[in-house]
Amino acid sequence: MLRLKNVSKYYYQDGVIASGFTKVNLELHLGEFVVITGESGSGKSTLLNVLSGLDSYEDGEMYINGEETSHYTEEDYLNYRRKYVSNIFQNFNLVNSYTVYQNIELTMLMNGKKRKDIKKYVYELIAKVGLNKYKHTLASKLSGGQKQRVAIARALANDTPIIVADEPTGSLDSESSKEILKLLHEISKDKLVIIVTHNKSEIEGYATRLIRMHDGKLLEDKIIKEVNLDSHLEEKKVSNITRLNKLRLGIRNTFNIPIKFTLMFIIFLLISITLITNYGGFKQSEYETNTLGYNNYFANNDSKRIIVTKNNKEPFTNRDYELISSLENVDYLVEDDLLLDYNIGFFSDNLYLSGTILNEDVNKVDVGKMPTSSNEIVVKGNPDNWYLSDMLSSLLEDKFTVDAFNGTKYAGKIKIVGIIYDNEANYYDELEFLLNEELLNDLTLSINERYNKVTYILNDNYFSLNNNMDYFGIKVSDNINSGEIYLSENFNIYCKDYNCLNNTFKIISENIYEKREETYKITNIFNSDNCKKILGINYEDASNYIFISRSDYNKLFNSSNYQSSIFIKEVKDLESTVNVLNNAGYNSLVMKDAQINDGATALQVIKILKLVATIILIIALFFISYFVIKIIYKSRNSYYTTLRTLGSTKSVCINILMKELFTIATITYSLFLIFIILVNKNILDFEYFRFITKYIEIKDYILVYLILILLSVLIANRYGKKVFKNSIIKTYGEKI
Repeated sequence: MLRLKNVSKYYYQDGVIASGFTKVNLELHLGEFVVITGESGSGKSTLLNVLSGLDSYEDGEMYINGEETSHYTEEDYLNYRRKYVSNIFQNFNLVNSYTVYQNIELTMLMNGKKRKDIKKYVYELIAKVGLNKYKHTLASKLSGGQKQRVAIARALANDTPIIVADEPTGSLDSESSKEILKLLHEISKDKLVIIVTHNKSEIEGYATRLIRMHDGKLLEDKIIKEVNLDSHLEEKKVSNITRLNKLRLGIRNTFNIPIKFTLMFIIFLLISITLITNYGGFKQSEYETNTLGYNNYFANNDSKRIIVTKNNKEPFTNRDYELISSLENVDYLVEDDLLLDYNIGFFSDNLYLSGTILNEDVNKVDVGKMPTSSNEIVVKGNPDNWYLSDMLSSLLEDKFTVDAFNGTKYAGKIKIVGIIYDNEANYYDELEFLLNEELLNDLTLSINERYNKVTYILNDNYFSLNNNMDYFGIKVSDNINSGEIYLSENFNIYCKDYNCLNNTFKIISENIYEKREETYKITNIFNSDNCKKILGINYEDASNYIFISRSDYNKLFNSSNYQSSIFIKEVKDLESTVNVLNNAGYNSLVMKDAQINDGATALQVIKILKLVATIILIIALFFISYFVIKIIYKSRNSYYTTLRTLGSTKSVCINILMKELFTIATITYSLFLIFIILVNKNILDFEYFRFITKYIEIKDYILVYLILILLSVLIANRYGKKVFKNSIIKTYGEKI
């Protein structure tokens, strides 16, 4: 039983108090078909809203089964509506983007019914209201009378003891009105049906009780027909919507309005691009700052370089090179990487050039031509470099000698035939030299020697780089047979009768990987008289050297390779590449980790700035996106308010919206990642996105996705709180 005792309802607006109705006393029972009439503004709809729990009251007391309700909170009114009341509205309040079936199903899902258990009952209700042909038709496509039938079926699906209807025929034609009233009368036999209408005549044939209002007061309360009354309202057993059904509704709402999905997709896409751009910029700054520094041992400190050795300290084989080169992120492999860290010099009568060996594929030059013979080279540097600007003519005219080269093959014969300009290099940077393969191979001999400790033994006399005696270096002569060695007459003091001819000479070469010991026969002694004839060079250039054949020199210094370098394609995959190498049995030294870092403090500052900027960006994106989303979702205000009338709590509405936003964010971000993958694989040509994602790793993409989800949660919570800020009646049609 519903009972009102001196109940009054007031409205407060702009400092003015207005009365909805005052001092109403009323008792209502099951089995009654109650009609409330009166002119516009008489308070009849306000009274109906209070009776149904859609609005609160200020004075008096309303009793439900004898229980006072003046202390009711929003949650109490929610439970009241769920257990006792179903509403039929004049403007239907259907979900226009749902079908007839989905609208009726919705109220049952909200009350904890499982989807598989309600299908048959929903079809029965559709048949009962005569809409079998329209069960899969969108509500927006129905006529007014058909929409009201759906609203009645939804009220029946809720299966509450009280049904309230506010002007249910107000927007219908006379024929449709008769059908709706007849249907409501049929369901009133075991329920309390309360109808508000301004047209008393059309409903008198169905009413059991007539209440007339004027100026917020009851003028008449008349029993028209005697019926069996039940004073006890049997509350409906309810439970909460299942998690699976919340997910279903969230996904359904994602796609049910295409224009809304498109706009939301654009918003989340812009958020994704903004976050990735922000994060990519900071990651690039972090990486570049992390590579600042110097190393006293490695001239080539390219951030993409990884120095590789074998765990077992054995030399590399062709199989090793094939395995390493086949790794996905490996751009190219430099087998003998000592060349990378060798500072080479070229001198002529007028100039001295120094720099590093250019280790990249080159197929054209800016000045001159590509080298075609072993004594032709190309120089690369900034156009403003002094050698490449003021001294360019001399550079191209002079003939050079390789500084500290162990042979005489190229003495005074090196010719610079081409120039490559590098605008990204600084004008004071060292030059880079592109060498012919033959010259490069010959130069390797000299370079490898420098990384070895060399000891000579002649008749129990030891000579090495570590003693205080004059250093005797090694040079190659193509005039000497394998196993033979030519010595300067300076060595004769260590031999019997001051003659070392036919004596043995031992050379020991050792480094951190291996030790080699070779014995040679002294087959010639050269001096100032015969040096030119024997070796083809002046004695002054040969007196402090010993000469062996090229094959013997290779055996000492170039027979095995224990260290190589790889250059990777993507810096962001550096860590995974190192892990693969380590798991395959190789040691890896990342070049940036081998440097003494000059940017440690700057790196910490950048990390702090990244954190602060990301937090500020998230806050800004939240408010901007919420402002836009609330405009897009303005049309969804009635949807979530309708869920409230069907018994949805604030947390349920927020949860459904959260799942909708989560689904859109996931779809958007997934498509964006596919786009990024295609760009990075050069299938799509978008240099901007290739640039901003250059240093972003998988964990960074995951973090950005989590930020998107966080924004979805924050937006859903804020929107949900706005929907539930006021009563249902006030929220309908309100701008959030």
